[in-house]
Amino acid sequence: MTNATTPGTSPGRRVGLREKHKMRTRTAIREAAMRLFEQQGYASTTVEQIAKEADVSHTTFFRYFASKEQVVIHDDLADEREAAIAALPRGLNHFDLLRAVLRELYRLALEDPWTANPERMKLIHAEPALRTAYQIESDRAISEAVEFFADYLGVEPDNPRLRVFIAAAGGVMFHIANSAYEPGDDVYRLVLEAVDLLEQGLPL
Repeated sequence: MTNATTPGTSPGRRVGLREKHKMRTRTAIREAAMRLFEQQGYASTTVEQIAKEADVSHTTFFRYFASKEQVVIHDDLADEREAAIAALPRGLNHFDLLRAVLRELYRLALEDPWTANPERMKLIHAEPALRTAYQIESDRAISEAVEFFADYLGVEPDNPRLRVFIAAAGGVMFHIANSAYEPGDDVYRLVLEAVDLLEQGLPL
């Protein structure tokens, strides 16, 4: 017997009927939203219209997404990211740890149809409200990275060297990633090259 898996879930994890229903509903809402955004523009599309297009109630919409912005910004990979990062080997230095984290994050993103959807990233780049929401999520991710690196490396979270390292790495990573519309191999290569330059002391 093989384990049932669904995009956005850990390989080998069985997915129950209730969870499958939730996934189908989230997908239906996202697909409805993207159709409406394309037809009438992001700003002109309301939550009520998305719910109607997805054939769900207004209440159901908010059961799955906190806002119209979160339909686009949010992904379903939190558990997968946590598991992948928890499985990283111990004893890496801070640059090798950064490379290992990036490898896992990009792998998960590329394997997930919604996260890797180029139309999603184009929309985020095009809409000021989405760019702002995306920046807030990015800032939150950097704060979480400080805590994770501090715990892994055995230093205090307020260590100024750690904070400069995370800020520099995060700034470079988001700048490169945001300059493209899809998280493809070229973006990953450019990010790793940037990490190499940081490790070398930013030689010119």
